Amino acid sequence: MSLTILSDEQIQSLLENLTPDEAQEFVDKLRNALHEYSTGIQSSQDGVLHQPERIAVNSTTTGATTLFMPSFGVLGHAIKVVTLSSANADPKLPTIKPTGSVTLYSPQGPPIGFLHAQTLTAFRTALASSILLQKRTNVRTITVFGSGLQAYWHVRLALMLRGDTIRQVYIINRQFSESARITFKKIYGVPQDLKQREGWDQAQFSLLTPTYGEYSRLLKEHLRASDVIYCCTPSTENLFDASILTNNEGRRKGRLIVAVGSYTPQMRELPRELLLQATKPHASGHLHYHKHATEGGVIVVDTLDGAMKEAGEIIESGLAPRQLVELGELVMIHRLTKEEEESLPSQSSTEASSINDSFEKLDLTSPSISSIYGSESGSTSILGDGSKRSSSRSPSRGGSGSGFPHSLHKRNSSNQGLASESQKQQNNHHHHLSRWLSIGNVIYKSVGLGLMDLTVGFEVVRLAKEKGLGSHVESFSASSS
Repeated sequence: MSLTILSDEQIQSLLENLTPDEAQEFVDKLRNALHEYSTGIQSSQDGVLHQPERIAVNSTTTGATTLFMPSFGVLGHAIKVVTLSSANADPKLPTIKPTGSVTLYSPQGPPIGFLHAQTLTAFRTALASSILLQKRTNVRTITVFGSGLQAYWHVRLALMLRGDTIRQVYIINRQFSESARITFKKIYGVPQDLKQREGWDQAQFSLLTPTYGEYSRLLKEHLRASDVIYCCTPSTENLFDASILTNNEGRRKGRLIVAVGSYTPQMRELPRELLLQATKPHASGHLHYHKHATEGGVIVVDTLDGAMKEAGEIIESGLAPRQLVELGELVMIHRLTKEEEESLPSQSSTEASSINDSFEKLDLTSPSISSIYGSESGSTSILGDGSKRSSSRSPSRGGSGSGFPHSLHKRNSSNQGLASESQKQQNNHHHHLSRWLSIGNVIYKSVGLGLMDLTVGFEVVRLAKEKGLGSHVESFSASSS
């Protein structure tokens, strides 16, 4: 077994030149991993999937924080080590940009990959956001806060996956910085034939900074025109006033809002009022007199535990676990529904998919799920009146026996009436969920997950070997120690 060593430049070259099929393969691999993480298909008890909490070591001398992030999966295990400036570091000390590495190991222990973490981290974070991006019906106008690697890769992946519809990209930054210059140089430096292949050769790009006299007016116009808003800054204060998107005019259009820049309880990018609006319950029968985009009643997060401890916006807003849903849970529901739809035409009149059984057995009062599956009668919120949750864990990771069974069962004709009614009810639930994800207001907060590095890292190593990139040396075996 060989050890693959990849520099940041090699990883960047590999990812910049992904074909549409290769990019989609990355999305699918990460989607599956998050699905397994959130639903408990693979669990630490089985020795297959485990995501320990990360360890932080601080140095008052250098003002640095070093993070150790282990993860364990079916492919093997990994450890990511990243050093960056501490949140409370002395401002007189030099700023330390996030830098580090990811080491990948086979299930038996020998190391098989050593990867520079800079581009890899930005790419895998944007890749998770792209799972929701692909659900959106309209992706024509994008606004991005920040101009660093996170901002660049969110834009680059959006162009790679949805470039045929994107016509305008607004980048908002504190100033025309060196990172902004580099980001624009990278975007404009993409070969014309690649732009045409991805469909964004006619897209327009612009930069807006607070020093411009019309900043406030243009900021409002950009945000309200946007189909997608990416927040990619390590900010400690709101990036915009909540009223821009929470008043009647701002709520006429549904948007995907992604916040990935802040990663400590002291940091925040999104205003508290925006999150409270998104999670506000509406009583059944309540009528709105303005045209509002559908609200889901929850904030989507990559990891429930991590968001509750590290996401400044979540903490400041006082949101409870029942107001959050993991991205992997939404993937799970879509996958089961798709399987159901594909299997129905081949079933006889006396048979139905067991996915109906799965939905019936799911505890809809568990965290996250109940808020999405509620009555939408007379309301623009999917959160049902009176929904309750009892646990702070994702339902399927909270313990064995919960979640969706994956075997197929048959129904006899005597139960067909019940099956038909259940089918109608679940189709109605799925309609509400799909409508919210595709055209509603969806807020996604990511604080990062070691499992993302493991999954994407293994795929990068596989692809690098296929393309002959990196250094490949023979790795030691467990028996040689």
